[in-house]
Amino acid sequence: MPHSSPRLPFEIDDAIDPSLVTGRAGVPLVIELFRQLGVAQAIDTQVAVKQRQRGLPPAQLVESLIALWVSGGDRCQDLATLREDQALATLLGYPLPAATTVRDFLEAFHVEGGPLWEAGPQAAIPLESAALAGLGTANRTLVAGVQRGAPEDTATLDVDATLVESHKDAATVAYDGTRGYQPVVVLWAEQDVILTDQFRDGHVPAGCGNVRVLEQAVATLPPGIPQIRLRADSALYETTVLRWCEDQQIAYAISADLSEQLKAELLRLPETAWQVEREEPDAIRAWAEVAYVPDDGDHRKDRPCLRRYLAIRVQKRQGSLFADGSSVRYFAVVTNRQGDGLTLLQWHREKAGTVEHTHHVLKNELAAAALPSGKFGANAAWFRLNVLTYNLLSALKRLTVPGDLRTARPKRLRFLLFNTVGKVISHARRTFLRLTGAVQHALLVRVRDHIAALAPA
Repeated sequence: MPHSSPRLPFEIDDAIDPSLVTGRAGVPLVIELFRQLGVAQAIDTQVAVKQRQRGLPPAQLVESLIALWVSGGDRCQDLATLREDQALATLLGYPLPAATTVRDFLEAFHVEGGPLWEAGPQAAIPLESAALAGLGTANRTLVAGVQRGAPEDTATLDVDATLVESHKDAATVAYDGTRGYQPVVVLWAEQDVILTDQFRDGHVPAGCGNVRVLEQAVATLPPGIPQIRLRADSALYETTVLRWCEDQQIAYAISADLSEQLKAELLRLPETAWQVEREEPDAIRAWAEVAYVPDDGDHRKDRPCLRRYLAIRVQKRQGSLFADGSSVRYFAVVTNRQGDGLTLLQWHREKAGTVEHTHHVLKNELAAAALPSGKFGANAAWFRLNVLTYNLLSALKRLTVPGDLRTARPKRLRFLLFNTVGKVISHARRTFLRLTGAVQHALLVRVRDHIAALAPA
C-alpha cells in the first residue's frame, strides 16, 4: 500500500485577501468585561504616564496587552502579528499599538533611583511608582466587580512567592541559584482572584516584609466580608505576622520552621499521641497535636494562648528511605483555629492547589515569565498587568460562562472562546460579526449577554 504524501492537498496563495476575517473573534468580549467592570476607566483615571499627544490612552494600551495574552502571544514583539488583524482592530475600535509603543508605556512605570523600603536585613524593595500603584487601584476595582456579581462571605488568603527567571543584567540571584525576580502574590481562594502582588528582586527572601503585603491584601478586599483566613508556608512563620493576624482577628494556619526545640518536642511525643492520617504503599502519614511554646521573644503578658502546633510525621515502611537516607520526616503547622486537628491540616494543604496553580497560569499560560525589560519598574508593571489579566479571566469564568467552563484554564478558553473565527461586515453604518459555527455563536452570544447584564462599577 503506497504511503500518502506528507504534504497536505493545498497551496498558500500569494494574494492577500483584504476581507476582514479574524481568528480571535472572542477576544473583544474580554475587553467588554474589562470596561463593564470599570477597570478601563480606573486605569485612565489612576495611571498617569507620559505619552505622545495623539497616542492611545493607558486603558487601550492595557487592553492591547490583554488581547495579546488571552489570544496566546506572550512578548511585546508578538504585537506585530496582532496588528495585522484588521478585523480585530475594527471590533475593538482602535488600531493596535506597535511593540515599541508598548515598551515605552511599560518603561514609564520605572523610577530610576527611587526610594527603597527596607523589608529586612540586606533586603530593600523599590517603592511603587504612582503609575504602578494606579494599576493596583484598578485591580481593586476588578476584585470589587467580581464580588458584586458572585458574592462570597469568606476570604481565604493564600500567600506564596514564585521565582521568575530572567537573564537581564539587573536581575539578581535567588536562594536556589536562579537569576531573576521573586514576586509575592496573595490569592483570594474562594474567588480565584489575586488581591495584591509585590514584585521583588530575586535575592529578596520570601520571609521579608509580609505584614505589609497582608495589609495591602486585606485593604483590597471589598467591605462586608465577615470571615478572613490565611494559609501560608514557613516564609510567613514569624512573630510579627502571627501577632498581626491575631490583632486583626484573622484565622491562620502557617507552616512552622522545624527548629531544634520544636523537633525535640515532637520526638518526645508518645506513640499513642500519633494518629494515622493515611497509609500509602511506601509510607505511613500520621499527625499529632504538640504542646509547644516557642522561644520567639514574644513575652507579652497577654500572649494568646490559642496558638496550636500540629505535627505531621511521614514514616517510610521498612526497607524504604527518603533521598537523604532517613526513614522519618516531620513537619509542623501553627494555627489559631479551633476544631479537629486533621481537618485543619487538610485545609492548610489545600493552599497548594490554589496559589501554586495561580503561579503556573501566570508564568506558563499567560506572560508573567516573559519579562520585557531590564528596568525593575517596567517588569513590575508587566507582572501586575498579568495579574489583572488573570483576575479578568476569573471574572469571565465566574460571571459569564456555562458551569462546565468555570474551572477552564486559559488554553481551553482560547480553544473554545477566544480564538474563534469570524468575519466582520459593515452594513448600513453598523458593524456585524459573523461566526462560522453554531456552537461558538451560542457561546459568544451567551457570554456577551451576561456581560451586558452585569452591574457597572
